[in-house]
Amino acid sequence: MTRIDYLIIGYGIAGATLAAELRGRGRQVLVLDTPQPDSASRVAAGLINPVAGKRFALAWRAAELLPAAAAFYRAQERRLGQRFFFELPILKLFSSVGEQNSTIARSADQPWQDFVEDPGAPLPARPGVRQELGGLCIRRGGYVRVEELLTALAAEGRQEGWLRPETFDWAQLVAQPEGGYLYAGRVQARHVVCCEGAAVAQNPYFQWLPVTPNQGEVLDVACPGLPETEVLNKGAYVVPLGAGQFRVGATYRWPPFAVSTTPEARQELSQRLHELTDQPFQVTGQRAGVRPAVRDRKPLLGTHPALPNVHIFNGLGSKGVMMAPRLAQVMADWLEKDLAPWPEVNIRRYFTLYSPGPAATGPASPASRS
Repeated sequence: MTRIDYLIIGYGIAGATLAAELRGRGRQVLVLDTPQPDSASRVAAGLINPVAGKRFALAWRAAELLPAAAAFYRAQERRLGQRFFFELPILKLFSSVGEQNSTIARSADQPWQDFVEDPGAPLPARPGVRQELGGLCIRRGGYVRVEELLTALAAEGRQEGWLRPETFDWAQLVAQPEGGYLYAGRVQARHVVCCEGAAVAQNPYFQWLPVTPNQGEVLDVACPGLPETEVLNKGAYVVPLGAGQFRVGATYRWPPFAVSTTPEARQELSQRLHELTDQPFQVTGQRAGVRPAVRDRKPLLGTHPALPNVHIFNGLGSKGVMMAPRLAQVMADWLEKDLAPWPEVNIRRYFTLYSPGPAATGPASPASRS
């Protein structure tokens, strides 16, 4: 019999950062994960961008999230002896004169001083980059090689026994009279934390949350003529991977999803890259993944309204790489110290959508929170 404090379901960027945080606090953790090479975390380019969106506003809590992300990824690099985190400027290129004028006009009202260079300054020439309308140079951005990070952490987890490549089955989770849960007759856990990403749509205890998964596709391209000292962004991001290789993305597709990658996405992303560079390129790969998107674009942290020991850490979406390390601390503080998650991410904001049904009295019936 395995006895643990936390049973974590899913090992994308949410499950990985939360497992690391709880283990760092001395807790016994077991992660169950269905290996999916095209999960959203593994497909994504891992972009970290403090200024984003059509309005070019400073990202939510960027000043707090960025240092926590950098500290976490650098700590993993030191511990594992492998590089994952690349801090690079992001060159946001304007697509129209209107975009150029409106962004510069708004710049005085944005708290950008630590993140954006002078919006009115002319850009130095960059060979291979179409920048006739100028753009913004964003500091403190970059990317994380998420797939390599998750692969390294998973190898460690399997070796040490705290991660198992196994599909979780809710029917095998049984509440115990003394509190906590018995899973599959062989694992005793005080708490269960759901970090399944888009698969939360099939979770019988959190289906009521407003998660609408969306599918994104990316291209890997070889383009030796492009500079590799910046992330480029003009209708698509272009992330340098080294040796003249780049990742270009991403598309957004709402249900119904394509079974795999599509020629339409390949054409769309290729056209976006053509608009950004005059250099020839070759598509070397194409991948698709499904993201967990939330109605208000904020993550989901908290505890089930009827099951005090069943929790969720999910909905990180396209900014998950930047948000996950700090939010894992917030989630661990809730689990360990009863410090409520920030209101913007606390699932209590959606409790009015919850209606008790068969799932609330099923295998994971209420147990006292310990």
